[in-house]
Amino acid sequence: MKNALLIIDAQHDFCHPDGALFVSGADADVQRISTLILNNLGNIDHITVTLDTHLILDISHPSFWQNADGNPPGPFTQITYSEILAGEWIPLFWAKEATAYVEALEAQGQFPHFIWPEHCLIGSKGAGLDDTLMEALRAWTHHTGQNYHTAVKGTNPLTEHFGIFQANIPIADAPETQLNQSLIDLLMDYDTVFLMGEAKSHCVGTSLKQAMDFAPELAAKMVVVEDCMSDVTGLGFLGEPIYTEAKSKGIRFARAEDIVMI
Repeated sequence: MKNALLIIDAQHDFCHPDGALFVSGADADVQRISTLILNNLGNIDHITVTLDTHLILDISHPSFWQNADGNPPGPFTQITYSEILAGEWIPLFWAKEATAYVEALEAQGQFPHFIWPEHCLIGSKGAGLDDTLMEALRAWTHHTGQNYHTAVKGTNPLTEHFGIFQANIPIADAPETQLNQSLIDLLMDYDTVFLMGEAKSHCVGTSLKQAMDFAPELAAKMVVVEDCMSDVTGLGFLGEPIYTEAKSKGIRFARAEDIVMI
């Protein structure tokens, strides 16, 4: 059996208590992920880590928007299409594209448009991998003689990019937002793909949903490691339908301590 790990956004800003967008429980999650790697150095054939990566002026950051009084939204503010049309929230950059994005996102019906704290900024400490995970990756690389693979997402400032395989709303002339078929093809080479990381409610869940929608053969290879991911506090309900769908399709779920790789 050939085993791969797909580790979603296990970065400082999400996984460390002083991170810009700390996901409660993520610090313990990365400990379990790291232990899983160290306990299976000889049985893990491939590791892909995804890296959420943003510019400061991003459609999901406060500085992109202002209200009628000229003030930016606070983190975790929801901005709706109707509020934009009413002038309650005003995009300061690429206004036409930003308005169309929020309209398309609402029509999609999965996630509303939320404003997040500035996070995973290109070149920042927060964008780097969690230190504990990094040490486990280093040990795996030295043991196996191969490098871990990185998959970057989120660099286009005009669309959110929760799932690793495609942006929430792909942009026609921006290949980095479109379906990442090369990553799908890469992971298809393995018999089992263990899925884990942050956050369960958003980026892990959307990655799983995209696999089910765009690469069902890959989704069938996945094992969701349910104790190696946590929800954004208060927003777990957004991801619940995805996991319900996955279970109905027979996708496997497991806890890290119960996984035996061969």
